[in-house]
Amino acid sequence: MIRWLLPQGTDPAVAPVFLARALRGFADGFVAVLLPVYLIALGLGSAEVGAIATATLFGSAIATLAVGAWGSRWTDKALLLAAAILMIVTGIGFSALSSFWPLLIIAFTGTLNPSSGDVSVFQPLEHARLTAHCEPAARTDLFARYALTGALCGAAGALAAGLPERIDALSGIGRLEALRAMFVFYGLIGMVVWMLYRRMPVGAMASVGRAAPLQQSRAIVIRLSALFSLDSFAGGLVLNSLLALWLFDKFALSLTATGSFFFVSGLLGAVSQLAAPRLARRIGMVNTMVFTHIPASLFLIAAAFASELHWVLALLFARALVSSMDVPARSAFVMSVVEPHERAAAASFTAVPRSLAAAAGPLLAGWLFQSGWMSLPLVVCGVLKIAYDLMLWAAFRSVEQRDSTD
Repeated sequence: MIRWLLPQGTDPAVAPVFLARALRGFADGFVAVLLPVYLIALGLGSAEVGAIATATLFGSAIATLAVGAWGSRWTDKALLLAAAILMIVTGIGFSALSSFWPLLIIAFTGTLNPSSGDVSVFQPLEHARLTAHCEPAARTDLFARYALTGALCGAAGALAAGLPERIDALSGIGRLEALRAMFVFYGLIGMVVWMLYRRMPVGAMASVGRAAPLQQSRAIVIRLSALFSLDSFAGGLVLNSLLALWLFDKFALSLTATGSFFFVSGLLGAVSQLAAPRLARRIGMVNTMVFTHIPASLFLIAAAFASELHWVLALLFARALVSSMDVPARSAFVMSVVEPHERAAAASFTAVPRSLAAAAGPLLAGWLFQSGWMSLPLVVCGVLKIAYDLMLWAAFRSVEQRDSTD
């Protein structure tokens, strides 16, 4: 059913990867909005919300690093099944626990994603698979459609964040119990993802092969990782969960209204990614990454200084329209500048520093929120992202791609 999404030059064997991404995107969409609400309903403060968001990213980074370093000992199918089991355990754990420290441990070891993008251990495995099953000319288009799938389903998931209020109104079980039910739902989605990978033909899973460690491409991957880390640290200051908390506290938005905001933002981000492959073919992948990212940062900075809600929402919508266009170009660029047998490791080792750097952002943002500096994280994020864009353009605008013709 989902094969119509695949561009010409792509093996239909990757269709289940798209379906899994869709399910995970939907789950991530409502969790990112509900996480701060749920934690505050449990009696935790803004700083503790930031700490748990930090733990989710730090744990994802460690898991992704492990895949890059030791993933060659297992098949991709085994690793994906293990990640799906972690997703199930995460949902059950968050629905059953109420104290800070147990939740922190589950956040660290689990698969929660408080951001708008995919920062999970699934990502490097799926990126390597997509690359192995498509022709180089179709790669950027394939990554754009993969990102589009996640973005659209993430937007739908954000809209579903309003379900607890409706469940409470219809059943009278209480807001907290309705929120717990959504984390049970998250675990059930993880079970469906597990079943999807479990039933996938072995040949389709094994054909990617086992990841090789970085060798020839080590230097360029290190340079990219350093720059991606700066971008991710900045992004960690305004994760969806923290942006939701900012909207709750500064403008008293309801849970349903906030979910609707992230739904529209997600749709705008998804639509923008459709233009990324065409733009990348015209001006190059690096230029696409840089010159769509800078305006997004300027919109974010402007939103921090706006006092009227309608202006804030307009600026954040404008940011959403251009902020995700770099995602497929970045993924395709990394895959194109490393040797084919190093792609899984490159995906892991560029993702790990990003997750580690992003992990520091929520902790700092939570502390700033609690200290009364509500809008400062948005400004710092915008400034740092502009610095990243300029450095990326200076360092990689003339880098030759290895597989432009292979």
